[in-house]
Amino acid sequence: MKKIENIELSLENEGEIVELYGFVAKKRNLGSLVFIDLRDRSGIVQLVVNPDNKNYDLASNLKNENVIKVVGKVSKRENINDKLETGEIEILIDELEILNTSLEIPFALTDETTALEDTRLKYRYLDLRRNCMQKNLKVRHKITMAVRNYLDKLGFLEVETPVLCKSTPEGARDYLVPSRVNIGKFYALPQSPQIFKQLLMVGGIEKYFQIAKCFRDEDLRADRQPEFTQIDIEASYVDENDVMEIGEGLIAHVFKEVKGIEIKLPLQRMKYVDAIENYGSDKPDLRFDLKIKDITNIFSNTEIPFFKNTIDNDEIINCVVAPNCSSNYSRKDLDKLTDYVKTYKASGLAYLKIEDEITGSIAKGLSEEEKEQLISNLDLKKGDLVLIVCGKYNIVKMSLGALRCKLAKDLNLIDENDYKLLWVTDFPTFEYSEEENRYVSCHHPFTAPKDSDVEKLLTDKANCYSKAYDIVINGYEAGGGSIRIHSQDIQSKVFEALGFTEKEIEDKFGFFVEALKYGTPPHGGMAFGLDRLTMLLTNTENIRDVIAFPKTASASCLMSEAPNIVSKNQLDELHISTINK
Repeated sequence: MKKIENIELSLENEGEIVELYGFVAKKRNLGSLVFIDLRDRSGIVQLVVNPDNKNYDLASNLKNENVIKVVGKVSKRENINDKLETGEIEILIDELEILNTSLEIPFALTDETTALEDTRLKYRYLDLRRNCMQKNLKVRHKITMAVRNYLDKLGFLEVETPVLCKSTPEGARDYLVPSRVNIGKFYALPQSPQIFKQLLMVGGIEKYFQIAKCFRDEDLRADRQPEFTQIDIEASYVDENDVMEIGEGLIAHVFKEVKGIEIKLPLQRMKYVDAIENYGSDKPDLRFDLKIKDITNIFSNTEIPFFKNTIDNDEIINCVVAPNCSSNYSRKDLDKLTDYVKTYKASGLAYLKIEDEITGSIAKGLSEEEKEQLISNLDLKKGDLVLIVCGKYNIVKMSLGALRCKLAKDLNLIDENDYKLLWVTDFPTFEYSEEENRYVSCHHPFTAPKDSDVEKLLTDKANCYSKAYDIVINGYEAGGGSIRIHSQDIQSKVFEALGFTEKEIEDKFGFFVEALKYGTPPHGGMAFGLDRLTMLLTNTENIRDVIAFPKTASASCLMSEAPNIVSKNQLDELHISTINK
């Protein structure tokens, strides 16, 4: 007799006596026989109890989610269940023991549950029993094992970095931890191990990786959590090509090990400016076409008032062509698309339908020459729908970038089993923050600028580009990184460009700047989001589905009721008082 997981059983085990453990997923009493679906982490197997069996009464009174132990013989089923991996066999029970009982379950533990997400999160320990959740966590485990094995073979060392760190500027808001022994001072939980992994390069480690916990106090969404996990990588004596080669090799290995999918290497590369120009996003989804087209020049002599204003203000007119779907969109549908692009600050949405005649919101204002140029330049055909946005460059590109993705979903242009991967490279070094009224780092202040742009760091910030790169999978940023600054002089220039005073540099980065003075080797790296990567490989759009105990959109845990109040004694020890509102 051997203890075994359900999924390991097959016809090859026929006649064997096995010992099984698990939950009662379902019980069916057919009068003469009792059938029990026993669920463990591997799946379900059917148990059978005959009326003359000594365990018949006990089996008849089992409740769902009772925890049981059974010993029985593996037997071939008369009626095969193709929906179960163990559907060819059943277990004839010899011994049955109830290890624990269960209250009535608040929702059905099936893959297609109708339970609200809040209910699932409150009873997360029950939700985790569902087969789909078990599969997601197995995929996550497989990814981490594939990562460790791959990087180990390349000579990388897994090194842990501190969780209680120093708060530094740039990036998201920190989670702060008060210090009891250093009154009035705070640790910050790491947004990433960025500084420490660079210090490991200063320390001569040369090849580092870590499955690292990171924390950011920012507004949440379906693919973001306040605490998340990074596959963090750093190496010395590398350039962009070296790091991208390591990164895409790792991803290809993960896809092969976890999904059995061969990823063709090297991956496509696209410059940031081209991604924005053609797709309106620095993380373009290439599973469908629908490129953004610039039609500004067609309207250089337009009589359409808002287009004329656009031209006069040196702004742009762009469009997306949705092929052969003009009849799919009523005026009401087009109004909804207009409201959609307005959420991205677009002033409105003009449209044209290409039928026997061109119709639409601006059709009457078009000259014959403009009609001919539109048809020719956009290769328009009968049934096409042209959606147009005009205004400032960033707003036009962002709104049409979002619209192309919405159209693809609405028109079923996406193959959910398809994976399109690429690198987006040459990111800006700086981006202008309207909120702070200054230039801030596009990635972080330790990102190396392009060699050709070093002289522009202080004089032409808007046109400085960096040695930064993101890996994009199906429209999601799955990872990113950069070559780091190892020169004291260049690091000082970047700090100056960001407006840091000498005191701020010393207060925030003093120990790091000091380390750069002791022979720092050239280095670079990247990090993959483990949660997001798992989400992509399990075909879910909700990152909470791939984390065992996630937080809600309000950064709370409905199960453990965190965050919560603490005692006055705890606050007094930390010399903290709270204001009740």
